[in-house]
Amino acid sequence: MRSVPLEIACDESGSEGEKLIGGETDVFAHTGVRLSLEEAAACLVELRRRIRSPAIEYKANHLLRTKHRRVLEWFLGPLGPVHGRAHVYLVDKKRLLANELRALAGPEIRPDDELLAAFNDVLRARNRGDPAAGSFFAMAGDTAELRVKVAAARDAKILDPLVPAILRAVEYWSEGGEQVFLVHDEQPSLKGDRLARIESSPGLAGVKFVDSRTDPRVQAADFLVGVARRIAEDALNGNGDEVLTGLLAPYVDSASLWY
Repeated sequence: MRSVPLEIACDESGSEGEKLIGGETDVFAHTGVRLSLEEAAACLVELRRRIRSPAIEYKANHLLRTKHRRVLEWFLGPLGPVHGRAHVYLVDKKRLLANELRALAGPEIRPDDELLAAFNDVLRARNRGDPAAGSFFAMAGDTAELRVKVAAARDAKILDPLVPAILRAVEYWSEGGEQVFLVHDEQPSLKGDRLARIESSPGLAGVKFVDSRTDPRVQAADFLVGVARRIAEDALNGNGDEVLTGLLAPYVDSASLWY
């Protein structure tokens, strides 16, 4: 008899596609939460009871307000509803971009912000003759070999961390041999080849995209991923909170591209 797949609710924060520098966020975060519908609903009821905001829809920003610090510590802490039942994958966007540049141009290259911005632009260009290419190759070195590598990387669309994050979530939750069914917040960008890549992942029983407002499990994931990204981003930019960073640490995947 075939076992029932393990249902994992997922959401992301900080997704800006292939724009990894000069955007609204410095960190991308993806979260998977293992809660039943009843457990997730109870989590949301308790958050409302503790936060006591008149808002119709609660978001991570409610938890991040200074006056709700104790609620945030409870939510992430050992007595909280997601402790030991959630997984967070973090990506330092600039670091991801620098790693890709070194992979193409060689480890000796020194990727400052100007070079990284030009590299990001050329990989996001709609065609190979885009003016962004001239700026990048002038700084990185205009060789036939590099042009071929960059063209291949652009065609492969290697920068967006969303698909790799979802694949990692499947890998993480299926490590015990269970098949995983993902219930994911709606992602219009996941279609065609990108969706096919996810659906062919070993360990995945299926994936369903839902409006987060209709599924309390995804709402719980939304809370966690939002606070995780903010905590990680503050730490990355030298404004970290040691207590919150410490509370987040048990959730963070060791495969994350974070410091």
